[in-house]
Amino acid sequence: MNPSLTDTLRDFLNSPAIAPLILPIALGAATLLVIGVIAILVILLRPKKPEVDAEQDARLRELNARLDAMGSWLQNAHGQLAHTVNTRLDAVSQNLGESMKTTAKHTSEHLQALHSRLAVIDQAQKNITDLSSTVTSLQNVLSNKQSRGAFGQAQLEAIVADVLPKNAFEFQYTLSNRTKPDCVVFMPDSGPLVIDAKFPLEAMTALRDAQTDEERKFAAARVRTDIAKHVSDIAGKYLIPGETQDIALMFIPSESVYADLHEQFDDLVQKVQRARVMIVSPTLMVMAIQVIKQVRKDAEMREAADQIRTEVGMMMKDVGLLSDRVRKLQAHFNQANADIDNILISTGKIEKRAGKIEGLDFDADSPATAEVIAAPVRKVAGE
Repeated sequence: MNPSLTDTLRDFLNSPAIAPLILPIALGAATLLVIGVIAILVILLRPKKPEVDAEQDARLRELNARLDAMGSWLQNAHGQLAHTVNTRLDAVSQNLGESMKTTAKHTSEHLQALHSRLAVIDQAQKNITDLSSTVTSLQNVLSNKQSRGAFGQAQLEAIVADVLPKNAFEFQYTLSNRTKPDCVVFMPDSGPLVIDAKFPLEAMTALRDAQTDEERKFAAARVRTDIAKHVSDIAGKYLIPGETQDIALMFIPSESVYADLHEQFDDLVQKVQRARVMIVSPTLMVMAIQVIKQVRKDAEMREAADQIRTEVGMMMKDVGLLSDRVRKLQAHFNQANADIDNILISTGKIEKRAGKIEGLDFDADSPATAEVIAAPVRKVAGE
């Protein structure tokens, strides 16, 4: 540019008349510039019209058809899958329900069986508790000497009263020397058999609980002393010549104590027997009472032998009378049978006559001869 022209233009623009118009002109030019840029951008960004391709359109339609077919197949498969899943779920639910019912039934049965067993266990535990209380009470009873004596006497009375009749024994029977044994059994044709209950429990318990040889020796000596005292009391008080039996029974109401005596003190048992005293346990006591019962029964049968012979004689007489009456009755039966046979013969002849009458020809002149049949005569037995 020519400097003079530039200067001229600068001066023109800096002139007071032109200065107020520069800002509006500049704003208008900027606005036009912006509008032009926007128009260019709109033209550049406007989408071009797609060119039509027939092959691509066919492929697109084929793809759409396949997509539709696949959609239909997927829908059908989804329906079948849902049906199968529902069927399987129903079957599983039914099986699960039946299994739960069976399990619940078995569980209920097992619980009932368990409840029954628990009831049995509770009852057994209760019985054990009662037994423990009974054993404790029995131990308390047996710890006292007087209670032990009452226990042995009660057991003796139970054994004797359970086997023998009431008139065969008596408890606390008074002998001629004013002594009263625990029990006497009346024997036939001789004096009563004396039975006395003794229970040497303290000495036997001390022997069982002994830990040292000295304790065992002391306990054994105590057992010998107690047994010897019991035997001496029985032999001195209850064996009365001419009144009682020659022997007496010492009843020990414990099988274990009896077994220990025979196992560990055989010499003492022999000494007791020489003193005419027999030591018996509850089992041997029952056997002895059974033997006594049989002896009494045999004696009663011997006493009743005469009466039995008399009754047998009367019975034989009655049998003879019965035999005579049976023979008479048999004679009546034989006569009745004979009468029946005669009646049958007469009936047969009557039937024959009736047959002849039915075939009779009234034009014939031959007279019929009548035969008189004798009536049967009944004979009385003994005539």
